[in-house]
Amino acid sequence: MQDPGIEKLVEKAMSVHRNSYAPYSNVHVAAAVEADDGTVYTGVNVENASYGLTICAERAAVAAMVAAGRRRIARVAIVADTPEPLPPCGACRQVLAEFGDPETLVVSVSTKTGRRRSWRLGELLPYAFTASHIEENRGSDAAP
Repeated sequence: MQDPGIEKLVEKAMSVHRNSYAPYSNVHVAAAVEADDGTVYTGVNVENASYGLTICAERAAVAAMVAAGRRRIARVAIVADTPEPLPPCGACRQVLAEFGDPETLVVSVSTKTGRRRSWRLGELLPYAFTASHIEENRGSDAAP
């Protein structure tokens, strides 16, 4: 039996998928993040001719969540028009780790084939750089 909460997240991501702006890669991605209060925020990838300025769907969704005043991610859904489900890129994994935890569920769905894949954030980024790495060195007399 499918988890109704995950299905809702996938549907939310699907509902904005067509808004993706991907004229260079032609890979359209959408994401939905569920905050710990149950509110869902969506985002799409927004490419730029200067590739480094491209915004991934996952980071766009997290930015919308943060703009709304939320700070914790409960779970994430990603949809992409690729044959296989896409995992989040490295930058997105790090951003998800900032607001999620190692048990945060990440589900990815291919809009072309319907294939699904899911991971826990800790599987995707087992050694995430977190605030604790900064805090444990704050006030240290160690040289920079």
